[in-house]
Amino acid sequence: MLLKNIDNPDSADINVYKNSGGYSSLLKALELQPKDIIEEVQKSGLKGRGGAGFPVAMKWSFAAADPKFPKYLLCNADEGEPGTFKDKIILEKNPHLLIEGMIISGYALGAECGYIYLRGEYPKSRDILNKAIAQAYDDKFLGNNILGKNKKFHLSVHFGAGAYICGEETALIESIEGDRGQPRIKPPFPVNAGVWAKPTVINNVETLSNLPYILEIGGEAYSKIGTPECPGPKLYCVSGHVQKPGVYELPMGTTLREIIFTHCGGIKDNGKLKAVIPGGITTPILPPDKIDCPMDFASMPKYGSMLGSGAVIVMDETVCLVKVCWRALKFLEHESCGKCTPCREGTGWLRKILERIENGNGSQEDIGLLLSISSNMMGKTFCPLGEGAASIIQNFIKHFRPEFEDHINKKKCSVRI
Repeated sequence: MLLKNIDNPDSADINVYKNSGGYSSLLKALELQPKDIIEEVQKSGLKGRGGAGFPVAMKWSFAAADPKFPKYLLCNADEGEPGTFKDKIILEKNPHLLIEGMIISGYALGAECGYIYLRGEYPKSRDILNKAIAQAYDDKFLGNNILGKNKKFHLSVHFGAGAYICGEETALIESIEGDRGQPRIKPPFPVNAGVWAKPTVINNVETLSNLPYILEIGGEAYSKIGTPECPGPKLYCVSGHVQKPGVYELPMGTTLREIIFTHCGGIKDNGKLKAVIPGGITTPILPPDKIDCPMDFASMPKYGSMLGSGAVIVMDETVCLVKVCWRALKFLEHESCGKCTPCREGTGWLRKILERIENGNGSQEDIGLLLSISSNMMGKTFCPLGEGAASIIQNFIKHFRPEFEDHINKKKCSVRI
């Protein structure tokens, strides 16, 4: 579905895309009324693939109903979560799938302008996208009179500076407006007051790339894929100690066990599974006895974690989890925008305590201190970054406390790194 053409030679070229049926869904969409497209998406049950899992049709309907003009469509391609690389394959191997999805979405919303906000570490993706967009203009899929249908949509790439926080939707908006990428307080929500205070819909690459397929087979047929609560295909990107890491397109709700042991070939070098981070570094870590969880938005919370971006990080028994936890906090401290005190100060305090334990200088009180600081951060930060940092601490200690205590008692790591 999303990855079906990526092995074709020159798959990023518009002629290759058209020869495989590309842009036929756009032709179908332009024969419909915008409200009919939103209704079709509602039938599909598509949920946003960025991590929150918000129903796409509902978000669109809020923006479409807002009387303010112009409206904007933003594609969040700021793929900065450690372990996440699922969107990159679409950006570089099938960019016209995303472009077609954005034109359909823009028409449904009444938006005549869209931006792809791309992370600063993806210069190759930028060049490929710019070339694909130029091809789409030449073939009249973009511009003031799309395919002679008197419909308008313009699209360009906004290249970010490489800040993780700009993946948060309001920080992304600030960055596009030319300001420092920091989150805004919500409400108002972007669907009513987004870019330049106008109605703005933000969806990520994978979400928007589903649109041509929904139009092709119809919302009802799409809803039969995956689980009833979370329909559709899902891209899972798997890294770490597996035999075959990579991006896998599977029905939503495929279990973590099936992803690791069937599709990825099991643990590398016949090792033993120690832990899995299922949806990017800020999602709660899981021990091996929890991997029968279906990987979808509705099921993962029942197992104590979240689907997040679907970025599965697999760790075998050679991994020191104290060190993993410390590195995660070091990253989040660096990427904190500094706007709110709990995140700015809390991530630094947590990193310093973890560093102390990791270096063999920790005390028994440090575990309680980590839990106390992280508890005080929960629910008190502007955006999910600070809360994600606190969640990492609480879940690592919840499942792997003996490893932290072992570091403190022995003043060193007992696990080979």
